[in-house]
Amino acid sequence: MVDWINPFHIVLFLAIHSLSWLGVVHALLTKQDPRSALGWSATMLFLPLVGPLLYTLFGISRAQSAAQRMLHRIASHDPGYVHPPREPHRQHTIPPEAQLLEKLGHRLTARNLCGGNSITPLHNGNAAYPAMLQAIDEARHLVYLSTYIFSAGEVASSFCRALSRAAARGVDVRLLVDGFGGSFYSLRKPWAELARTPVQVARFLPLRLLPPRLCINLRNHRKVLVCDGVAFTGGMNISDAHVLRGSRNDVQDMHFRCTGPIARQLLRAFMLDWGFACGSYSPLPEMPIVEQGGGSHCRLILDGPDSDTDPLNDLIAGAISGARRSVRIMTPYFLPTSQLMTSLRSAAQRGLDVRVVLPARNNLPYVHWASFRLMPSLLRAGVRIWQQQPPFAHTKLLAVDGYYAQIGSANLDARSLHLNFELNMEVFDEHFHDLLAEHMDKAMQRGTEITLERLARRSLPVRLRDAACWLFSPYL
Repeated sequence: MVDWINPFHIVLFLAIHSLSWLGVVHALLTKQDPRSALGWSATMLFLPLVGPLLYTLFGISRAQSAAQRMLHRIASHDPGYVHPPREPHRQHTIPPEAQLLEKLGHRLTARNLCGGNSITPLHNGNAAYPAMLQAIDEARHLVYLSTYIFSAGEVASSFCRALSRAAARGVDVRLLVDGFGGSFYSLRKPWAELARTPVQVARFLPLRLLPPRLCINLRNHRKVLVCDGVAFTGGMNISDAHVLRGSRNDVQDMHFRCTGPIARQLLRAFMLDWGFACGSYSPLPEMPIVEQGGGSHCRLILDGPDSDTDPLNDLIAGAISGARRSVRIMTPYFLPTSQLMTSLRSAAQRGLDVRVVLPARNNLPYVHWASFRLMPSLLRAGVRIWQQQPPFAHTKLLAVDGYYAQIGSANLDARSLHLNFELNMEVFDEHFHDLLAEHMDKAMQRGTEITLERLARRSLPVRLRDAACWLFSPYL
């Protein structure tokens, strides 16, 4: 008879289960969402070896402490670098009913609203890329570009050539590419070829085995281009897919050309990410003075695991909860937090016109399926939901009450609101709001409205599939 009670087996058993319990303790002490803590704890206890490994790869927010150390180090050199010196908080020329929302944004971000900006929508890469390339070619001082995806193709080649030309004429050119998005979506790495040029290239949290850095979930999803006094931001990556050519793989999106004081806020945001990626502080460069000529009052919202709060989630929920007439949302991925779900239902139940526009076809089908599980409770409350026709729409927009809008990189899902480094912009401007509302209205006119009756006709296997995906929505 084999003696299976071997001291080595006992030690191995205890070691494996000790890892599980260490992971459980870490999850209980660090996770803000009880569902996330419970889910990870159960996974580690029921899968003793695999669970801790998955938690190490996807569950631990290593970037939070590293980012906070970087911010503290920068602040010790220049306290005004992390947050600009506070000016007296004054009432801006925005509608009186917007004053409370303006104060909420100031409280959550510690940033002042700045007026005199011009924000121009650029539809798809067909309009955005030529404008961005022109700004790079016209720059004489600095060109700073940050993107999540820099995918090989004609568009990437055009940007590489423009960046190289700018660096060759003495412009300070820097490119920041996400360490995961910049590598995963393209076999060839066009940004790597810039290392042979004067262009400075940095990667944000690149994955590596030695020393280990496997924080797959913590990505820099922000999109920023600053060319002297002109800046661009929005949801668009550097990819051929954003240039609409009638292909099945086309991706709709919007980007925005920004001039005025907000351009300096975007410069500051880039430099914070650059310092974090490079591990060293450098002074904020001078930017050519830009005349104030627009009517938009703007403020940036920087969100990510370097923050102990959820400013973006809280501000979107506050904007919806404080709305008096209408709320329009367009997003590619719709897995809102419980706070946002409550705000949407409450707004509709108060009689507001609440509309959500989603893509009919999605590049992440499991997220698309999970969103169907959330829809019935919203529809019963009076929220109206549309699916817009292909190509896939990657656009992220929020428009409230005729005067308030948000644009930027964040989706309405747990990944954007809790894990990624995101950048959104508040815009108080009736004309700009109407431009976004008109864009969403046209998408609804061409799309299909989702109803409770339509959802009820979905087969049982399809509804079970949706529910199974929804069960994992905190991790999608």
